[in-house]
Amino acid sequence: MVAGLGRPGAAAVGQPVARPDRRSECGWHDGGVAVYRDSAIVLRVVKLGEADRIVTLLGRRSGRVRAVAKGVRRTRSRFGGRLEPFSHVDVQLYAGRSLDIVTQAVSLDPFGPVIAADYARYTAATVIAEAADRLIGEDREPWLRLYLLVVSALRALAEPAAEPTAGLAAEPTADVGADRDGHPADRLAEQLEGGRPDARRRDPGLVMDAFLLRSMALAGWAPALRDCARCSAPGPHAAFHVSSGGALCAICRGVGFSRPAPASIELMDALATGDWAAAERSAPEHRREASGLVAALMQCHLERGLKSLPLVDRGSGMTAFTAEFAAPVAPARPAIGAERMTQVALP
Repeated sequence: MVAGLGRPGAAAVGQPVARPDRRSECGWHDGGVAVYRDSAIVLRVVKLGEADRIVTLLGRRSGRVRAVAKGVRRTRSRFGGRLEPFSHVDVQLYAGRSLDIVTQAVSLDPFGPVIAADYARYTAATVIAEAADRLIGEDREPWLRLYLLVVSALRALAEPAAEPTAGLAAEPTADVGADRDGHPADRLAEQLEGGRPDARRRDPGLVMDAFLLRSMALAGWAPALRDCARCSAPGPHAAFHVSSGGALCAICRGVGFSRPAPASIELMDALATGDWAAAERSAPEHRREASGLVAALMQCHLERGLKSLPLVDRGSGMTAFTAEFAAPVAPARPAIGAERMTQVALP
């Protein structure tokens, strides 16, 4: 057969056959492999098949990433327990079409075992991880300040006492960056961790509420705790309306508002600004009321409930207002625990 007169694409006799370049189909890019490395927090894990897991990570530079950890549930897995929830890891991933693949994991801070040993801290960490996952709109969108806030909250829950910390010791601070106002991006994280030489272990409920308030501020939903949420009239104001975004003056308030104790609003302001001395002096009843308001604000903005919130122990002094927003969203049939909670809350 004469070269060029045969079937299209045929090579001449004795010439090597040209093969199509399939590097782009196999995850290769121009001049490099689609493998990347990042430090991340494990937000949640889901079983896949007999030995694998789908791991949801919040990365420092890559944002939220969903990846497959192959063979992680086997006893001889090379990953071991490094990809458990709340773990702070340095991971290497291979970029896939729908899900990435974890190829290497190195533990930076093993928060998981310490937090899992205490029920109150475990449930608070579960709320933090779920709220962070819900706040992120799209995968692979970097959100550095939220990542630093999650790391700091988990570190505050995991560390038993009290060595002074300057920001995040395990993370390099040269590339932290700045927020919209030009302040360091880890300013809220430093406030959440503390950094005092005499710092003692934080109350898990206070850490959880501080994270929820500051994450709402990062998302643009900071509640109005001093001025009126509608007309910005200077406060303090007695009325508080969740759907309006905070405190309301006598002119703007309508129906459906509540009258929380002034000490509860002061506690929320202390948690939002990092005044831990004032927050730790608060009374238990004010902590429960403030926690209910914070949970109601977060779920109102998310437009859905946080499934882990009903598991948090808020004490027997829960009000009916708090129980309404702490329960799961519109279940077809109320759970027994929710019915009991409502009966206790009613006068």
